[in-house]
Amino acid sequence: MLAGEFHAPSLNDFFPEKILGDTPFGLFDLDRLMLIRILMAAVLVILMLAAFRRPQLVPRGLQNVAEYGLVFVKEQICDEILGKETGKKFFPLIASIFFGVLFLNFSSVIPFLNISSNARVGMPLVLAVVAYITFNYVGIKKYGFVKYVRSSIVVPNVPPALHVLLIPIEFISTFLLRPFTLTVRLMANMLSGHIMLVLFFSATQFFLFDAVAWMKVLSPFSLIAGFGFTLFEVLVIFLQAYVFALLTAVYIGLAEHADSH
Repeated sequence: MLAGEFHAPSLNDFFPEKILGDTPFGLFDLDRLMLIRILMAAVLVILMLAAFRRPQLVPRGLQNVAEYGLVFVKEQICDEILGKETGKKFFPLIASIFFGVLFLNFSSVIPFLNISSNARVGMPLVLAVVAYITFNYVGIKKYGFVKYVRSSIVVPNVPPALHVLLIPIEFISTFLLRPFTLTVRLMANMLSGHIMLVLFFSATQFFLFDAVAWMKVLSPFSLIAGFGFTLFEVLVIFLQAYVFALLTAVYIGLAEHADSH
């Protein structure tokens, strides 16, 4: 028999009720997750301002780290996917998405914060809508609405009968699935990582304080597994920021060259 019982965390543990608010229509109600979002956004702005407050010709310290991140986004995402001219035009947007996702994700491994605000659908959806509006704007501006849509959904050089099948598939893929997959991929990865960390460290607490004596020997294993998964989560944090920014650039590039579909 066990000395105590292990209770899996509830949704309220993941997403606590609002802690500031009761404003009209709930427009400005704040819960813990939203406060973390505001905090991490403020940290990002403060670090960037501090890094480039007095820029040096030979960067050092924080400026060096910030420049390395910006150069990575410019060369490995913008220039690589869009080319130098178009990449320069969309660099501010893609860099903002990359660092925004990165910092909002990073709170998932910071003690006492312990969750990414991207683990709830709101922020991933906003970022996906921004990417969606951007790449459609690029295509419509260059080709006009009708030609852009036609170029995006009509596959050239296929038998006419196949258009009955391919046009709906291309329409759904381009105009419906892209924002959906951008949103769900980011949210699901960060939420699943958070749940795994909660389970590992909750199990450690259970084994150490509530279980019978012979089960206490399991606590170091769950603790080590939790720290190991934390390191993996750090990798996922960077990977998700990179993937979201990369796909945004890819979709912009596809819209810009829709006529070569």
